[in-house]
Amino acid sequence: MAAAQQSVTFWLRRWQEGTEGALEELTSLVYDDLRRLAARHLRAESPAHILQATALVHELYLRISPMQEIDWEGRAHFISVSAQMMRRILTDHARRRRASKRLPEPRMTFHPPDPVDILAVDRALEKLALSYPRHARIVELRFFGGLDLPAVAGVLAMSLRSVQRDWQFAKGWLKHEIAGF
Repeated sequence: MAAAQQSVTFWLRRWQEGTEGALEELTSLVYDDLRRLAARHLRAESPAHILQATALVHELYLRISPMQEIDWEGRAHFISVSAQMMRRILTDHARRRRASKRLPEPRMTFHPPDPVDILAVDRALEKLALSYPRHARIVELRFFGGLDLPAVAGVLAMSLRSVQRDWQFAKGWLKHEIAGF
């Protein structure tokens, strides 16, 4: 595992330096992780959702490929940014789909694997970020990034106990907020 993380970090650095083929090498190393992450998000979506995990990862690739100037810190940072971008892609897709069908906003439940209204989650998360930005970041990393609590603590340079407390608070806050939709 450590060798794989070092390899991801190595290719992130090569990509940042502009090395030819570095992004392709990086992609081959993290593709399976990103595909699993995308599939997990899509399982939480409505069964009528037409976006496939492979298409979500490919859309992510198109959006992330011009971002080589980011000072990538390693695999966890890359997955974190990818998770945020997947959230935006799914939110944009849901908005376009809803606008084209002119459907009312459905209600959602917060806990996967029940169907999740990504727009309701996005709205609630934006509202949470206004008052509690750190908590919102933890939710993004857990819910959209699929990171476990120790990984979140590492990405955010926080103690595991603080992340656990913030995660509990954020879940309760979001559950209460989303129930009001």
